[in-house]
Amino acid sequence: MQVLEKELTQVDIKKIRSDFPLLENTMRGKPLVFLDSAASSQKPQVVIDAISEYYEKQHANVHRGVYELSQNATDAFELGRERVRKFLNASSSDEIIFTRGTSESINLVASSYGRKFLNEGDEVVISTMEHHSNIVPWQMICEERKAVLRVIPINDKGEILLEKYRALLSEKTKIVSIVHVSNSLGTINPVKQMIDIAHDHNIPVLIDGAQATLHGKVDVQDLDADFYAFSAHKVYGPTGIGVLYGKREWLERIPPYQGGGEMIETVRFDKTTYNKIPFKFEAGTPNIAGAVGLGVALEYVQSIGYDAISSHEQHLLEYATEGLMQIEGLKIYGTADKKASVISFNVDGIHPYDIGTILDKLGIAVRTGHHCTQPLMEQWNIPGTVRASFAVYNNKEDVDQLIQGVKRAVLMLS
Repeated sequence: MQVLEKELTQVDIKKIRSDFPLLENTMRGKPLVFLDSAASSQKPQVVIDAISEYYEKQHANVHRGVYELSQNATDAFELGRERVRKFLNASSSDEIIFTRGTSESINLVASSYGRKFLNEGDEVVISTMEHHSNIVPWQMICEERKAVLRVIPINDKGEILLEKYRALLSEKTKIVSIVHVSNSLGTINPVKQMIDIAHDHNIPVLIDGAQATLHGKVDVQDLDADFYAFSAHKVYGPTGIGVLYGKREWLERIPPYQGGGEMIETVRFDKTTYNKIPFKFEAGTPNIAGAVGLGVALEYVQSIGYDAISSHEQHLLEYATEGLMQIEGLKIYGTADKKASVISFNVDGIHPYDIGTILDKLGIAVRTGHHCTQPLMEQWNIPGTVRASFAVYNNKEDVDQLIQGVKRAVLMLS
């Protein structure tokens, strides 16, 4: 394969792999080949250490304590917020809201924005390739408000049809919510262009960035996104915490998502007033250790460099695509011109679950199923796919093991 000659060492792959202790483990008695980073990436030692150190030396509740330990915990928590601001190039840390993850971030916008601005007959626009987390919250609020959900079609390569998108927008459209990078196809959507088109109609846009932050730089000011959501665990950080970026003008206009401590200014039985942003949307004790870990994870990404990560992953994608396509009967779903390092495929006559089971016996971790994109699978009339997703810690040896594993599975199952 010609791609074999390509150099994949813009990043120090040996050093990076050594940063992730779980990769030293075995699975089914075999060296672990982890190819499921689209579901959740592994964690570098610096993130694990930061979380442990927080609990060992810094833990207290934040914002309201006058004692030194609480003030130190608050500083650590807010440093995490500032690191997120820098990562996204938001104009202010006030525009960074901590949530439990991308799903909650989208639910927050759907609920708060929807209760404020959606009325009977209004429309919400999403795409065919959305994750369930960017479908179901909008279905729920549309049902509640008697609004209508509109869906942008895609072509056979898994790319959004921009002219169809333009045609869907009207004075009835109140918000567009689009995935930045498809978790099941790897398609990188032209979100900047789509935001510009929506803004020409004065329509705000939410971007589901759960898969994008793992693979390259995100600049919310350059995109001009009104809302941008992502999860820490997808980008080498801990589980249970995520981010919603929102432009100040929108965050100040929409109501709180949940009630409780921290999000209040004053509470009376006759009336409650709400805290300023971002605290207006952060009811209850936050995931303090998660914010600390997320901040360190983002600094880890920045220390490697976005260009180096993207180049390395693209080489892996090309190498894996070329190798897998040599297997008779194998079809890749998602062949967009602009694509992240995700490959979804099936082999004629073999259920994806069966291939995944054989790969598991060989120590190769891939995802099988519909990947929380059932409407997309139904469009292609398939039960699901085998999905291999790569991150910065993967190497060519991982890809070789995948290719040989699929060949072995096909031989056994044909």
